[in-house]
Amino acid sequence: MKRVCIFTIIFTIVLAGCVPKGPVTLSVMTHDSFAASAPVIDSFEKANNVKLVFLKSGDAGAALNKAILTKDAPLADVFYGVDNTFLSRALDSGIYAPYASPLLAQIPAQFKLDSQNRALPVDYSDVCITYDKTYFASHNLPVPVTLEDLAKPAYKDMLVMENPATSSPGLAFLLATITHFGANGYLDYWKLLRASGVVVVDGWETAYYTNFSGSSGHGAQPLVVSYASDPAAEVFNATTKLTDSPVGSMLGTGTCFRQIEFVGILKGTRQLGLARKFVDFMLGLQFQQDMPLQMYVYPVNTAAKLPDVFVKYNQIPAQPALLDPALIASNRDQWIQAWTQAVLH
Repeated sequence: MKRVCIFTIIFTIVLAGCVPKGPVTLSVMTHDSFAASAPVIDSFEKANNVKLVFLKSGDAGAALNKAILTKDAPLADVFYGVDNTFLSRALDSGIYAPYASPLLAQIPAQFKLDSQNRALPVDYSDVCITYDKTYFASHNLPVPVTLEDLAKPAYKDMLVMENPATSSPGLAFLLATITHFGANGYLDYWKLLRASGVVVVDGWETAYYTNFSGSSGHGAQPLVVSYASDPAAEVFNATTKLTDSPVGSMLGTGTCFRQIEFVGILKGTRQLGLARKFVDFMLGLQFQQDMPLQMYVYPVNTAAKLPDVFVKYNQIPAQPALLDPALIASNRDQWIQAWTQAVLH
């Protein structure tokens, strides 16, 4: 009887040790526009016995503010969505743990803006003015071509944009105007836009889906600060088959701003190994080739192939506005503050 009891106890202990552990949770903070297809996410989860939890935290600027405010007790393990307009703020805040992913070898140097590999490039896109083709055709009005055109009386009350203090596309557009008009002239331009009735909202989702009059929105403004990938997105998401996109992009010299988005591991994570695997996963072909039709951005991995609809309907501006990240870093806050005073007060 005694031997049976001992055997039962040992068997129970051994059996308990063989029971597979449940998946570990890996939390990823993102901006509100993050998206990935379910099969792609499932593949990472199954391969690593992990459950991914995505914490959508507002537009890029708002999400970064949340990450900085909680850096002593981080809400997530990984943070995706900071772009080159907010990058210096993220790096200076010390929220990231460096990680030199082996996948960086497949990414061109032009996208690698942090030599310490705290923030690794994932995708890029061009922030441009998107226009509603139907509106301009029905009103027999030419589409604006230059930034100067937007301030003309013919386009009064037609433009909606995002607040640069909380939104990365809004900030990108502000930087495009600074590149074009210079640090001493951009505020005069913005005063003209204010007089011309520019509408300012907090984030891209509101601007595009609420204010914009294009097919995805039902608002009053036929011009919106958005992305050059909008034409492909509209065709791909249409409920009926389209042979042409209902929206177009202003692609004149200096009217668009090149935006690069990054991912980084948050300091303090207890899942460092898994966090590194997820960063590798975002830079790998499966995720990179999924992004164009999920978030309508371009992959940075040179081996990634673009979907046909992206190639057919999107146009890349020949001369997007560019600013040195160091110049953005040293002036961004004062530029935003000055813009706020000129446009919102």
